[in-house]
Amino acid sequence: MSKNNATTQRRYPPELRERAVRMVREAIAESGERFGAVTRVARQLGIGQESVRNWVKQAAIDGGQRPGATSEERRRIAELEREVRELRRANEILKAASAFFARELEPRLPKL
Repeated sequence: MSKNNATTQRRYPPELRERAVRMVREAIAESGERFGAVTRVARQLGIGQESVRNWVKQAAIDGGQRPGATSEERRRIAELEREVRELRRANEILKAASAFFARELEPRLPKL
């Protein structure tokens, strides 16, 4: 997950996201029509339409009604990506240290 995406997700409290999703689902159930439900709810709550649309989509994925990575899977993927970046950085440091010490211990190699 990019920093921008993480920031966007934290802009609104989880309670507001849950309320918006519930309101969209209720609007669809009442009217029997999906068209315009997200727009109406977004306008009522003063939230961007795309935010509400994404929350509804993610809620459907988390609920198993739609294919895709669940919120928990997305969090785990982001965590693993961070860990991979840290390990790669540590590996580069260890390679550099190894090369340095190899030169220090081997008198025939040029010193840095």
